[in-house]
Amino acid sequence: MSLAKVYARAQQGIVAPLVEVEVHLSGGLPTFSLVGLPEAAVRESKERVRSALLNLGFIFPMSRITVNLAPADLPKEGGRYDLAIAVGILAASNQVPAKLLDQWEFIGELSLSGDLRHVKGMLPAAIGCEHSGRKLCLPRQSVNEASLVSELELVAADNLLQVCHLLSGQLPITEHEEAVITHDELPSYLDLADVKGQFQAKRALEIAAAGGHHLLMTGSPGSGKSMLAARLAGLLPVLRMDERIESAAIYSVAGLNTEQVCKGVRPFRSPHHTASAVSLVGGGSYPQPGEISLAHNGVLFLDEVVEFSRAVLEVLREPLEAGCIHISRAAQKLSFPARFQLIAAMNPCPCGYALDSSGRCRCSPDQILRYQSKLSGPLLDRIDLHIQVNPLPAAELLSIDIKDTPERSAQVALRVSKSVEIQLHRQQCRNAFLQGDALLLHCALSAPLRELLTNAATKMQLSARACNRILKVSRSIADLDGSNDISRKHVLEALSYRQMSESAPSY
Repeated sequence: MSLAKVYARAQQGIVAPLVEVEVHLSGGLPTFSLVGLPEAAVRESKERVRSALLNLGFIFPMSRITVNLAPADLPKEGGRYDLAIAVGILAASNQVPAKLLDQWEFIGELSLSGDLRHVKGMLPAAIGCEHSGRKLCLPRQSVNEASLVSELELVAADNLLQVCHLLSGQLPITEHEEAVITHDELPSYLDLADVKGQFQAKRALEIAAAGGHHLLMTGSPGSGKSMLAARLAGLLPVLRMDERIESAAIYSVAGLNTEQVCKGVRPFRSPHHTASAVSLVGGGSYPQPGEISLAHNGVLFLDEVVEFSRAVLEVLREPLEAGCIHISRAAQKLSFPARFQLIAAMNPCPCGYALDSSGRCRCSPDQILRYQSKLSGPLLDRIDLHIQVNPLPAAELLSIDIKDTPERSAQVALRVSKSVEIQLHRQQCRNAFLQGDALLLHCALSAPLRELLTNAATKMQLSARACNRILKVSRSIADLDGSNDISRKHVLEALSYRQMSESAPSY
């Protein structure tokens, strides 16, 4: 009898628990048994492994083969265990040396010819492998993703034969060089200068980008709401390395391309208004991340937000506050990060022209009330900036003035980047994420400003949450101005963004 043990990694949310692949060869009728709670794709691995070994010229043992995936109570899915199972069979049958197996982890799907294929969730597996102190052998298509883990020693292979050469000492271990990302490799964004007028909306967009604040834009059809939202990506700072790893891990688990995230491009997700609650927050038999998790460290843009089902919108309440989503199913309970920036756009009424001075609106007050009430008070209370986007007159929209030189996205992005650097140096997070003592410390107001905010909160009937969000927005405005202290004009501007259709109060 012969026994071999090989290490692999499972996928459970955005973590990758260690799996021990135990292979036992014994006498008896030739069979291949796979135990340890495997699902269909894992059970089918025995056919892929058998064909791969035979096609590469190895001997497939005519023995009773038992493969145990431990721990037995952890669900196993996908083809990620193929490589580990094949290596275990070769080691148990003495076709490859087993002395190095405890130093390596093997992850990859096998083709019938023995070639290695990419599997999703490689980055969480690489992170887990680094923490265990082992080396990682993986398909070549996955090497760029795994190389984000800088301290991990990894080897990329094209096929099973190269893996066997590695274990036999015939394949030298070469470190993978991480690609150097330059600014020129970042995608070209839509320019803010393309938007004519809308100075207040542009200002609100700049504040939202600087502090990571949520923004709601209300306006008539064609007033430029979607156009403004599409240009937010060009104002946001690039992802820090820790943020890249977090976002890339979520994309990897979802089976999406991680290339742009690895370059530092912040996620920008824009689901259609027919999206279900599960597609938004995540779920399934084997829970997968939803749109709010895919927008982690980036932007979730909900165009025509009131066209979403109210039940779908209400599931955003807890993630907006907590920055994560907990998914509970009968089989398992998982948590996904969901610290995103919400940008929403809506019309003021069913026909869209309630705010238009042309008098085209034919909606009754009851219709307008029912339409706007799709956004509940608690959800609106969690949105920092509320602005009204008015349509430009045709004469102004079609005018050509060579003296008019609107600010380009690069200029605004530079101010945003400086503001974010100030925030990270001062408090190690962006202003939207300030809480508790840190909020009181970094958003402190003088006595006259406290009285001003108290009077405004009473007159505007603001909640405690709304007051805290006003403090955060005031801090972001002050940072954009390069001011160490929050002044009166900063608070007044922040208050002006808490009203959807009225002008800011004067004090």
